[in-house]
Amino acid sequence: MHRCIETMYRVTKSLNEAVMKRILIIGIGAGNPDYVTIQAVNALNEVDVFFVMDKGAAKQKLIALRREICRRFIKGNDYRFAEATSPERERNVADYRGSVEDLNDDKQAVFERLISDEMADGECGAFLTWGDPALYDSTIRIVDSIIRKGGHEIEYEVIPGITSVQALAAQHKIPLNRIGGSIQITTGRLIAEGFPDNVDTVVVMLDAENAYKRFADQDIDIYWGAYVGTPDEILISGKVRDVMGDIERVRAEARDANGWIMDTYLMRRNRSVTDR
Repeated sequence: MHRCIETMYRVTKSLNEAVMKRILIIGIGAGNPDYVTIQAVNALNEVDVFFVMDKGAAKQKLIALRREICRRFIKGNDYRFAEATSPERERNVADYRGSVEDLNDDKQAVFERLISDEMADGECGAFLTWGDPALYDSTIRIVDSIIRKGGHEIEYEVIPGITSVQALAAQHKIPLNRIGGSIQITTGRLIAEGFPDNVDTVVVMLDAENAYKRFADQDIDIYWGAYVGTPDEILISGKVRDVMGDIERVRAEARDANGWIMDTYLMRRNRSVTDR
């Protein structure tokens, strides 16, 4: 009887797996293919179809890098790409959170179409996310929302990746935290309101307005990087008051040259050399 139940369980499990679609959300690191982890490589080799969100001609390098990662690490497995145009967030609106929610709703509609039209039952699809899917990325929320909506039989997994935060610290050869100290990861929109209380190190992402300049009158060091880990990498560091002009100029030039910018920076209140 026990053997019969076990056999039925295996058959049922196999049937469910044959019907259910599987989604992998794979963190591919901050831009350098060498940042791709062994876990991510193993996941890449399970995928039947990769979903690619096209963000226009200016960002073709990002799509090319995804394809290069697949070419480099997938061995002997047939796979294909399904491309879609990525929705854009409405800019310069008072309700920032509302505009992000609208963007994610639009992305969800695209994701649902890709899952419905571009993969068969029992297949494995994947979204390749920059850095780590858990840090300032909406893919997990969107896939989870699709599952809760109930229109598809889906299971999914999240594979972590090396973030631009880790890569920035490595490239500048600094620890993220001081001994016994804490760090805060925040956005340009929030750091513009002031340095957080009880924190002496902040990592700032998504700063389109050069908010670091407001700290020129304070004794704060900055470690800035753009396109970290890629051949286009740019690094600048020093006291905010001394290098903020260089960062603003170089950032603008890089954005004009590439049509887009991906940058991150760490700011740290100055202490004695032995406590850094």
